[in-house]
This record gives sequence, C-alpha cells and structure tokens, in this order.
Amino acid sequence: MATAEILSLKPKSIWKHFHSLTQIPRPTGQMNEVTKFVMDFGNALNLETKKDKVGNVVIKKPATKGYESAKTVILQSHLDMVPQKNSDLSHDFAKDPIVTLVDGEWVKAQSTTLGADNGIGCAMMLALLEDETLNHPALEALFTIDEEVGMDGANGLEKGMVEGTLMLNLDTEEDGELCIGCAGGRDVNVSFRFKPDTSIDEDDLAYKINLRGLKGGHSGVQIHLGRANANKLMNRFLKDVVGNYEGRISSIQGGSLRNAIPRESSVVLTIPPQLSDDLLDLVAEYERLFREDFAGIEDGISFKAEKTDLPKTLIPEEIQDDLINAVEGCPNGVISYLADFPGVVESSLNLALVQSTEESIEVKLLVRSSSESRKEWVCSSVESLFLLAGAKVEFDGDYPGWQPNANSELLNTMERIYLEKFDQRPRVIVIHAGLECGIIQSNVEQKLDIVSFGPTITGAHSPDEAVKIDTVGNSYDYLIAILEKLK
Repeated sequence: MATAEILSLKPKSIWKHFHSLTQIPRPTGQMNEVTKFVMDFGNALNLETKKDKVGNVVIKKPATKGYESAKTVILQSHLDMVPQKNSDLSHDFAKDPIVTLVDGEWVKAQSTTLGADNGIGCAMMLALLEDETLNHPALEALFTIDEEVGMDGANGLEKGMVEGTLMLNLDTEEDGELCIGCAGGRDVNVSFRFKPDTSIDEDDLAYKINLRGLKGGHSGVQIHLGRANANKLMNRFLKDVVGNYEGRISSIQGGSLRNAIPRESSVVLTIPPQLSDDLLDLVAEYERLFREDFAGIEDGISFKAEKTDLPKTLIPEEIQDDLINAVEGCPNGVISYLADFPGVVESSLNLALVQSTEESIEVKLLVRSSSESRKEWVCSSVESLFLLAGAKVEFDGDYPGWQPNANSELLNTMERIYLEKFDQRPRVIVIHAGLECGIIQSNVEQKLDIVSFGPTITGAHSPDEAVKIDTVGNSYDYLIAILEKLK
C-alpha cells in the first residue's frame, strides 16, 4: 500500500490528518508552511487561533455542555520532524512529501523518516478539534515548532498563550506507558587552544589508530546500558602509548553528535621507528582488553593500526598531556539514579566529542538530570576538571527537566481509566531524555499537572521509523476517554 492508501486505515480521521502532514515539508527549521496549515485549519473551524512570535500555534475549543466548569486541558505536540534518509535515496526534505507505506501492522516511509514523531500526536489533536460529537472540557491545542533541535518552540513559548492547568503531551513512543517526568540538560563545550608543534623527527613513523564497531546509542535513554564510550576507550590507550612509548598525537576525531554515545574514534600519532612493533602489539592487546571489559555488551569492537603519511604538525606535549589526563579523569555514564523510581537514571554525563583542528581541540559533553541542583553540580565538577587542565569551558543549550509527581491527580485518573478500558495497568515511567513538558512549565505562570503518552513508534530519527497501526487507535480512544472523564 502506498501513500494515499493510509487513508483507508482506522481511525480514518487520524490517518487523514497525518497524511496531510506528510504532504507538507516540515523538517526542523522549516515551519512556515505547516504552521500556516494549522492556522488555516483552526480558522476554518471558527475556533480561536493564534500564533506567537516564534511560531507556536494554539487553537482553543470551548468546553461542551456539562463541562463548562471543568479544568481546561492543554493538548501538546510538536510540528517538526527529523529529516533523515538512506544515502541511496534522492529526497529533498525542503520540498518533497513523505512517501508512506503500510507494511503489515506498521506504517513506514520509503527510505526516509516517517514523521510520526510527532506528527501522529498532531493528527490526534486536529481530529479532536474538528469532531463535534465528543464530550470534553475546554481545550487548548498547542502545536510547538522546532522541537528536534534545541526545543526552540517550547523555549520561546510566550506567556499567556495557554491558560490550562492540565496538560497531555502526545510525544511518548510506547503504547501502554504513561510518562510523568524527564531529564533536563546542558551542553558543556571545552576548548584547548595551541600553536601546533612543527618539530617532527623525520625518522618517526606515523600510524592511524581506528576504534570502530561500538554500539553507541542515545545518550539519554540508553546511557544505563553500560555501552562503551569510544572517546574514553581511545583515551585509555593514548595515556599508555604517550606515557610509555613516546607517542605524539597529531590529530584526533572521536564521536559525531552531542546526544549520541560515541561509537568511533580515530587518532593519527607518531612513534619512534624502533617502537613500531611494540605499538602494533599494544594495539592488539588493547583490542583484547576492550573486548574482555565489555563482553556481553559490545560484540563488534575493532581496534586497529595502519601506517599513514607523516603529519606536518603535532599537538604540543603539554596540551596533549592535559587533554589525556582530563579525559581520563572525567566521569562518563550514569552519575545517579532516582530514589523513588528504581532503575531510572537521575543524572548522567556523556563525553560526546573529542575533535581536533590544526590549532585547537574541542571536547563536547552533555549533562542530563531530572534535578536542577544535580545538573548544576555535575556541570560545576566538569568545569573544574577542565579548568585545571588549562582549557576554556562554556555552557549552552540549557533546558529544565520535568520533575515527576507520583501523586499527580491527572495520573491517578489516567491510570484508572486505562485499567477500565484495557483491563491492564499502564506502565508509569520517567525517561532520561528531553521532552518539552518541563520547558513549557517553566514558561507559564500556572502550575501544570502533566502526563505524556502516545502510540508505539520505533526507529524514530532514522529511516527505519515506523508507527504501529493498532496503537494509534488505542491512543486516540484512550485520549477521548480521558477527556470525557475530566468533568
């Protein structure tokens, strides 16, 4: 089944609106067309519709008869999608629609991201707004922009845009889960500046050391799995080869994204020719050690050395030593767990990137925590470490966490409704990743009671993204039931 045929899926209203969204290019940063679509939609229904300065859209629908005194409910999803495609596909996210496919129980896209994250949530909101047969309190449908890079819409939300005190976020990606909290975060940007060393011994040999095959993964939701960090492993080797084998580093490239556990690292280094065989033996020994240390976790570690051309410059010895010692001493991974939610990470640190240029080394770390105090403490600790190493340290990209409230009245109501409707209890979770909920709370004056849920989506942010068809109907039916009970 191809794109238009998703219109035959049920609930038809959801798939109709989702299909419309797939026809509108809406990668993060390109929001004008999709916000116009939503504005036109609200105005066509004669509903109060407004847009703030950054581009967030709110459509307000009055309470139905008998619900006039109920608390106003905010429904919230983000309009943008991650633009990722397979390398062999010609697709321009700035102008091409998404081609959707039905594959058994799933809806997917043709070699691109699908945009079900968070397009399905937006489609559910649109369906609710146009359905005159439902019973519900006053609704404020908040469509935020540019969530996927920096959560710019939530960060820029103007005060007064929404007035409700209950909020349903529709961006959780596992049917049957109710999310009641998430981590905040802050980027730590470290830089070492130097004048490159050009005094290279022409008799030395140069090698490129490649660490490959690590699993990597999301630095929030997968940080507790104990996966290897390529930057930490490479640094362990470098400390040995520099300290005991007269190694000199010319360049280093480790990691790719600030919010991903680094999978790969490459270093170009020089070594005296008489120690060449020792270096090769050392590389083989570290490959064995890495595989032993991460047995049962990492099954594809590859650590190899290959000869390369002698570089023209080296990192000065003092900078090289400062970097190695700082990275060696830097914490990485889980820092603490939540006491009230066993097994759920409270605070973590991801040593995401170590990358050199001719005159600098940049180290980027991402601190996550559901506690603002712990986040400050971890950032301060990292700052102190790298300042002692002589580096410059700056912070940016700060966003607040969403503090879980296990005694939430909204949560208690939703748990009861779920049990009645599906004859099983939902799984209440706190995730160690970023949702817009905490940011929205920080930008409104009223105290919000927030729960997040949604259909099952797998492979988000990749061309493997897929949404499970029956869970879309489950989530929408559940949403309708919740609103009917909030009288």
